[in-house]
Amino acid sequence: MDWTVYILRCADGTLYTGISNDLERRIAEHEAGHGAKYTKGRGPFQLVYQESCEDRGLASKRENEIKSLDRQAKLAFVAANADSS
Repeated sequence: MDWTVYILRCADGTLYTGISNDLERRIAEHEAGHGAKYTKGRGPFQLVYQESCEDRGLASKRENEIKSLDRQAKLAFVAANADSS
């Protein structure tokens, strides 16, 4: 089963990075306030990046790589990959 690493831009301009094996469902959970604690009350959301991974382990590794970037580096990463979502 494929997993997806994704970045959401929250209504307050912050970025949230996560993984899911059903991206559409996961975004709906975020929108309904049932996603991650961080995103609760920060919607609506814009999907600004997504990347497919073969399995959960690879997706988690990639998620951690992206989460380790500071805000400016994440913004540059999103801008450089704007056509991937």
